[in-house]
Amino acid sequence: MRCTPGLTTVLLAACLTTITEGTWERILERKFNHFMKKKTNYSPPERRLKGEYDFVIVGAGTAGCTLAARLSEYSWWSVLLIEAGTDASVLTDVPILAAYFQLTDSDWSYKTEPQRGACLAMEGSRCNWPRGKVIGGSSVLNYMVYTRGNAKDYDAWAEAGNQGWSYQDVLPYFRKAEDMQVPGLGNSPYHGRGGPVTVSHPRYHTPLAAAFVASGIEKGYPLNDYNGPYQTGFSFLQGSLRNGERCSSARAYLEPAKRRTNLDVKREATVTKILISPSTKRAYGVEYIHKGRTYTVRAKKEVILSAGTINTPQLLMLSGIGPQEHLRQMGIPVLQNLRVGDNLQDHIAMGGLSFLVNQSVSLDSQRLQRDTSSLLQYYIHKTGPFTVPGGVEAIAFFGTKRQPQSLRMSDYPDIELFFLGGTLAQQEMLRKAFGIREDVFNAVFKPVKGIDGWMVFPMLLRPKSKGWIRLKSRNPLDKPLVDPNYFADPEDVEIIVDGIMATIDLSRTRSLQYFGSVLNTLPIPACAPYGFGTRDYWRCATRQITLTIYHHTGTAKMGPIWDSTAVVNERLKVYGVGGLRVVDASIMPNVPSGHTNAPVYMIAEKAADMIKQDNY
Repeated sequence: MRCTPGLTTVLLAACLTTITEGTWERILERKFNHFMKKKTNYSPPERRLKGEYDFVIVGAGTAGCTLAARLSEYSWWSVLLIEAGTDASVLTDVPILAAYFQLTDSDWSYKTEPQRGACLAMEGSRCNWPRGKVIGGSSVLNYMVYTRGNAKDYDAWAEAGNQGWSYQDVLPYFRKAEDMQVPGLGNSPYHGRGGPVTVSHPRYHTPLAAAFVASGIEKGYPLNDYNGPYQTGFSFLQGSLRNGERCSSARAYLEPAKRRTNLDVKREATVTKILISPSTKRAYGVEYIHKGRTYTVRAKKEVILSAGTINTPQLLMLSGIGPQEHLRQMGIPVLQNLRVGDNLQDHIAMGGLSFLVNQSVSLDSQRLQRDTSSLLQYYIHKTGPFTVPGGVEAIAFFGTKRQPQSLRMSDYPDIELFFLGGTLAQQEMLRKAFGIREDVFNAVFKPVKGIDGWMVFPMLLRPKSKGWIRLKSRNPLDKPLVDPNYFADPEDVEIIVDGIMATIDLSRTRSLQYFGSVLNTLPIPACAPYGFGTRDYWRCATRQITLTIYHHTGTAKMGPIWDSTAVVNERLKVYGVGGLRVVDASIMPNVPSGHTNAPVYMIAEKAADMIKQDNY
């Protein structure tokens, strides 16, 4: 067979034996760049907009796509979905490439304010905060990890005065969103079948992932369904994956609805203000910028903010809804004094915990690029290592000894370990995505490049530290100030260190020692004086390589009317402003003990029912 420039990637893979390695890499790069520009077609075509809709939804992320699909089920309602980004590249559907789309045009590319006690190994002591600026939002950029959190999280929301948000209240909405394809779970009362979001195991795992799961069993933990009746235990990943590809909110919800004539989508349109009548305090539309021109569109029934934990509070404050002292400082007339932007929470982990092994069994990005059999597996059968979401293969939940025994015994874990079948040295793109300084990477990871291994991110499930979001200026195109205030409460550091120690203990089990697992002992330079491996060393390491797990929540807090920190009520309506609702992760009173994508689907499904009830 003769290799020609017009061949598809699959055929080029078959030609590998006839071309040099350098030529092959150049061909791959050209094909990668070609497919980066090719867009998915999951959303409705662009049509001429009307001047008024029943519902205007701001943000086509996880919640926005869900709402647009559910509200447009009523053919007599007109729905407009506005998104600052455009359709995603077709390559975003390839699970292994999860990190590649951070810091691209599909990412808002936020950074935190410089942190005093965290992110110290990052450029300027600022952590990268990726957020999806694309149809599908952060469900296009994330690692597809599908976890709900713990039942006690939602019971606590209800106990705080949010009627209708207990676990038993929200479980039907988790089930409604799901199409559970994990073998043996389809008939579970905790799961749904036939919903929009396909949930499945990746179609590949390394032998190291199996060893990690087995190591937990050796330590007495169960092999479990962490989205079922019990969270504590070890498991292979449940991911938002459909037939070996990413199942984003655009694919799950918008694609089935894209031919509805009552649903319009406006791409590359940045909403700059909610239009609110000063006399009636009712939202009646939005203002947006498209290709340098300013437009307005009206909403007959409701404006719904689904712009996310950063953009939603920014837009509320720009529109005069927020802390009055801050709005006055910005010169913005105060329409409603609410604690918008407070209560910012995030899950964080230490990102430098890696182990080396003595066999070629892990995921190496350079090796995968040259692996024709894996390319063929993926492009023909949608199987093989390219189906692993960003390298994440397995998850563990357990309670550390820092917890009171009553909590440890009641299945309320405070730490999550998520396992990646490779190291930072093998996946150098992660260094850029995480923002780790080159000097730190060169000291700790580069010397072991070419050696197989695995890593674990010990993730704090219930942070005590909380931060804030504020406007940088009155200019809506200026990114807001983001300060997560990481590790303001030192107890957060201690729980992560407990997770590190537990992982090191797991590495010594028979299952992981089969591969000769040894801890990478190259020290982080700033932490070397503490003595590698001591608890003080790991405290320092946690503050140096601090990683967001992208679970930003809480900045438009849901709470009862007597809660002075609440922004929305239990029906997600903004206090004191009619016709305005918030539906996204910003409404969470506290971040759930897991990942946040599945809970946002749940919130949007529940909100869609409430909106239908309130407007029917």
